[in-house]
Amino acid sequence: MLNYILRRLLLIIPTLLIILLVNFVIIQAAPGGPVEQAIARLQGLGGTTVGSSGGDSAQTSRASRGLDPKLIADIEHQYGFDKPAPERLWLMLKHYAVLDFGKSFFRGATVTQLILDKMPVTLSLGFWATLITYLVSIPLGIRKAVRHGSHFDVWTSSAIIIGYAMPAFLFAMLLIVVFCGGTGVDWFPVRGLVSDNFEQLTLLGKIADYFWHLVLPVTSLVIGGFAALTILTKNSFLNEITRQYVVTARAKGVSEQRVLYGHVLRNAMLLVVAGLPQAFISVFFAGSLLIEVIFSLDGLGRLSYEAAVARDYPVVFGTLFIFTLFGLLIKLVGDICYTLVDPRIDFAARNA
Repeated sequence: MLNYILRRLLLIIPTLLIILLVNFVIIQAAPGGPVEQAIARLQGLGGTTVGSSGGDSAQTSRASRGLDPKLIADIEHQYGFDKPAPERLWLMLKHYAVLDFGKSFFRGATVTQLILDKMPVTLSLGFWATLITYLVSIPLGIRKAVRHGSHFDVWTSSAIIIGYAMPAFLFAMLLIVVFCGGTGVDWFPVRGLVSDNFEQLTLLGKIADYFWHLVLPVTSLVIGGFAALTILTKNSFLNEITRQYVVTARAKGVSEQRVLYGHVLRNAMLLVVAGLPQAFISVFFAGSLLIEVIFSLDGLGRLSYEAAVARDYPVVFGTLFIFTLFGLLIKLVGDICYTLVDPRIDFAARNA
């Protein structure tokens, strides 16, 4: 198993390189780089996107008519576009090898500092949403499998279908209307991760304030993931319950609890564990952007989106690097969880 983990860790390096290379090429072809946006602001066009790409000197020249060529050269030097694209790529990879993501073009801070500042929000949303999703979905899925076809199974399935069909951002807005003063009930805050007077609170007060702000955004994230995971758990258990070894165990007089949690659970949980990395990545990265915007939470999702719109390339590539690295590590953790659930699985025997 140790050899397998080492191989997977080593494979992370070429994977990161390929992803960064592909995105670097795509971004070079994207219209409206930071040089063009700076020129547009100087020409009084606000944030209007002009020109073609950050590396297209011909388009930059057309966009910069009427400006001093020395000023244009200074702008290109400021953003590093006075060098050819291959050289910029090589410098970026050299810096990334020592985890130096550079400095933001427009925010006046290093990318590392920006990521560290935004990380608590994204970690809070991702961790608590994933934890609650699994704590609710697995027991509920097992209960639905045991009572398959009962009234409990029918009405919970109806609730799950409604939850799955409702987008997280729509449910978030519904929660705001109902619980944040829209209907006369003002129980929860609608902005930020903590209150303005957070530093003046006691330790217990800080903990309570932190979770008080998390209730609505985490609930919004849980809705979609909990529905899919519950159905997956139920179907996994139903599939295992009908197998011959379960019938044999019951014929030998083994108690139902022993059959369910001693025999069925380990085999049924393999599919659930397989979905853990994808569920965590979806909640942690993909699902948090709209929730961060709706609840005015300043996290990594919002940072990466605003950086992409502003063509803040150091922040774009820095967050991309972090997202990719976390995603690959989470998938590795999912494989390790396989062996914890069922020690018979041996990844070291595979040519991974």
